[in-house]
Formats: sequence, C-alpha cells, structure tokens
Amino acid sequence: MTEIDIDYSELTGRKTECPEECGMCCLCQPEVLPEERFFFRTNFPKALVKSRTEDQHFALAMKKGAGSCVFLNGRKCDIYQNRPTFCRQFPYHFYIGDRIRAEMDLSCRGVWSGRGNDAVDEAKMLAERSEKRLMREYREASVVYKEFYSICKDAGIFSNPSIVRKAVSDNISKFTDFAFLARIMESSMEEPGMTLGSIMPESSYEMKELEDAAKDAAMGSLGSQDPLSVPVYCDEHWNWNMFMASETSIEWAVMDDNGDLRHKGSVDPSEVKLREPDEEGKKILVDYISVLNSRDSFLGSVFYTIDQLGYEDDMANAYYGSLAVAVLDLLWRASLLDHFMGTGMGAKGIREAIIFYDMDRLDAPTIGAFV
Repeated sequence: MTEIDIDYSELTGRKTECPEECGMCCLCQPEVLPEERFFFRTNFPKALVKSRTEDQHFALAMKKGAGSCVFLNGRKCDIYQNRPTFCRQFPYHFYIGDRIRAEMDLSCRGVWSGRGNDAVDEAKMLAERSEKRLMREYREASVVYKEFYSICKDAGIFSNPSIVRKAVSDNISKFTDFAFLARIMESSMEEPGMTLGSIMPESSYEMKELEDAAKDAAMGSLGSQDPLSVPVYCDEHWNWNMFMASETSIEWAVMDDNGDLRHKGSVDPSEVKLREPDEEGKKILVDYISVLNSRDSFLGSVFYTIDQLGYEDDMANAYYGSLAVAVLDLLWRASLLDHFMGTGMGAKGIREAIIFYDMDRLDAPTIGAFV
C-alpha cells in the first residue's frame, strides 16, 4: 500500500492451501464487481443474478438458488481463471475501521493443515490488487469511527480499546471457566466500568441460565430454514453440514454437490447440554479467544451493538460481555457437534467448533467495512 499500512499480524506464521475435496467457499455467494460483470454478461449471462441481501449487488447464481455456485462441478471451478475477486480472496478478509487489518476465515479447513502458501505473502498480493477499493473504504470508515468515538465520549461510556484488550489478554485463561463467564454476564449488565482483574468467579451459579445464554446466542444464527443463510460446517470428510433451527428442533442435513439436502438427524435444543472443554480443548479455545481479542472486526461488532442499543452500555462492559457470549456460543456449537458426531470437547472438538463458528463470527454486523 502506498498511503496506509495494513496489519497482517493475524496471518503471521500461517499457511493456506485449497483442498480439492472441499469447495466450502463455493457455498458463499460471491459478489461480482462492476469491472467483472462484462465477462459474465458476455459469456454466462444466466449466471449473473441480484443477491438476496439488502444492498442487492450482483453475484453469481447458486444451484437451485441455495446450493453451491453454478460453476462448481466435481468440487472444481469451471471458470477458475476468471473467478471473481471475492473468490480469489477467500479465506482472507480486510477489515476497515480506523485502520486496515487482514483477518483469516478459520472456517476454511485449508488454514489448519500447516501446508500451502505463506498467508502474509498471499494477503499482500491481494491487497495490492484491491488498493483503490481499500483506500476508498478506509476514508469512509475513518469518518464513521471518529464520529462513533465522539458520541461515546459525550455519552460518558468511552474506554480505550487498547486497555480493554490488554485486560482480556491478562485474564484470557479465565474465559474458559464457566463460573467466570457467569460472573462476566452478570457484571457486564450491573457494574458500569467493571475491571476484569477484580472480578471473582461465582462460587455458585445457575448452569441453566448460562446454558440458555449459550443456546440463544447459537440459535440466533442457526434459526433459518434457508440453506443459503445458515452456517455451513465442512467436516473432516468434506461433507457440507447444515443445521437449521426452530424453537423446538434443530435439523441436521448434508447438502450434496447438486444443491439437494439429505436429512441426517434432529434434536430438541433443550437436549444439547453445554459442556466444558478438557484441558487440551481449553488450550485451543484460549488461542482462539486471543484471535478474537485482536480482531478489529470483533471490536467493530461490539461498537455496532453499542450503537444499536443507543449508547447506554459502558464500552468495556459491552466488550467483555460480547466476548463471553462468543465463547458460550462456540462451546454450545462444540456440544452440538459432539451430540451428532461425537467430536468431543478436547482439542479436536474445539477446533471443529471453531471451523463451524468462525465464518458466522466474521459475518457479524459492524460499524466498519469488509473488503
């Protein structure tokens, strides 16, 4: 970049590959940029459609309206050399707030193998190709962030984000403890300007209340009957698993390459019991909490919540509470996967839950922008 720097720290030391059997990113309907539309209008006019999102951008069609991209066949892309920018960029995201930070979608199994290309090098090449878009969005997002901070200061709820994040780093292992999470959930609503170091875990707490909070967080994203809108979990056998929830049932289905769903099972949400990870699972969880704590997109989603709630919640409280909810959501999903697939609550189970969860996390609304 010529005018601004990009933080690549989340990608440092990582490699990425694109497993041939996967194709999960082809379930994410990609936007087609204005400069890319001529190719599709000329060669594949029926493949160019308006998205279902509020902004109604142009995107590639999906099989049967909800399956994989129409160009995916045999888990290979028919237009690989001409695929849109959004396809080329996966699993990288550039989050733009008061700076630009590269983030990685950990729902992609290709980032877990330890093989492939250097992630920082790949992201830098992508950033060079998108420099004008990044600069344009950066100018707009900087104004939004400046205004947000000003409103927070006027409302008396502002906290220095660096100090808030450091407090989490200093207490990060506590976020794997149910008693501590219960206290965070309670204190974030009752004690303005709370400090993590002074919080003592509840010696006794209502497990059902914690379980309900975890279930509600997870069910919010699972609560759709539209396969294009529900989270996708690509398992270690490359199956595209989808979980669609109602108040009384979670339906588990596997989508095939043609966009058809095959029912695999169901469970009453109340039967999924929130389980604590074992020691190896906690190590993986702590690493992931550290990633969330460093992500500007997570901070931006907390800011979005503050804005939606009318600037009534202390910024630090909102941040700690949101992080506690994210951990509970992840652990409930780990419990759900264990219920259906026996993945456990150890290192493997928590890693699989992260693969299930992280794409949703990155899709959360923020006051900034993703490019």
